[in-house]
Amino acid sequence: MNDAHGDEVHAYTIRLELVDEPGELLRALGPIANNGGNLLSIFHERGNLTPRGHIPVEVDLEATPERFDDIVEALRDAGVNVIQAGAEQYSEELTVIIVGQLVQTDLSDTLSAIQDGTDASVTDVSLSAPEGTENGASARLRLATQSGETDSVLSAVRSVAAEKDLRVIEPLTGGDAA
Repeated sequence: MNDAHGDEVHAYTIRLELVDEPGELLRALGPIANNGGNLLSIFHERGNLTPRGHIPVEVDLEATPERFDDIVEALRDAGVNVIQAGAEQYSEELTVIIVGQLVQTDLSDTLSAIQDGTDASVTDVSLSAPEGTENGASARLRLATQSGETDSVLSAVRSVAAEKDLRVIEPLTGGDAA
């Protein structure tokens, strides 16, 4: 009976980022119920917006490991932004500064491209745009990523910045500083 082990029900936490529109929470809960997840609790932080102006929602649920994978996939297929799922918690954080015509090149598109092209989540954005936009602007991005993924995240950030003619000021990490 070795294969019975996969049928065990475990408790999981999923952190989502929802747009503040009627029906969004219900839309996010559908994929959970439809894939055999048993809801334990929902923490809906209406007053606390994420850097992109969305509402963070934490859902605790029970499911078998296989069903949990199906739930996460169904949420992503439904266009729900999954920030964290179960044990996939982000354990490393890095900060980069991007300089250039950020407003003209659509900052939200830049952030989406970074998130879509990596396993990172943008956890904080701080934009500084001086009066004269000809000087460009700078944005400090704080990115959360899984252990060991920092180099690939930086590479993706560089690639997105290059496409938009933006400059990346990379973080100095421990032993790498010259």
